[in-house]
Amino acid sequence: MVIILEGSSIIVFLGCIIFLFIIGKIFIIPLKSIFKLIANSVIGGLIIFIINLIGGMFSFHIGLNFFTAIIIGILGIPGAILLIVLKLTMGI
Repeated sequence: MVIILEGSSIIVFLGCIIFLFIIGKIFIIPLKSIFKLIANSVIGGLIIFIINLIGGMFSFHIGLNFFTAIIIGILGIPGAILLIVLKLTMGI
């Protein structure tokens, strides 16, 4: 079976490929930031878990929930220090 493309069909085909490429570029940037936030939140949850393991010897713990994981996920190590300081000063 032989498919013969006319000139206008080739232009439409190339236009669709370019359109898909542009749409892909538009959506890949937010997806990268969402995946980065998810990965950092998981790492934040692990940091809180480690803090709770070490702090368990001193009756110190930080609640492991969505918000604390996001705070550490966005801010990183300074976020963990922030949560520790807040826990010690305000009892949160």
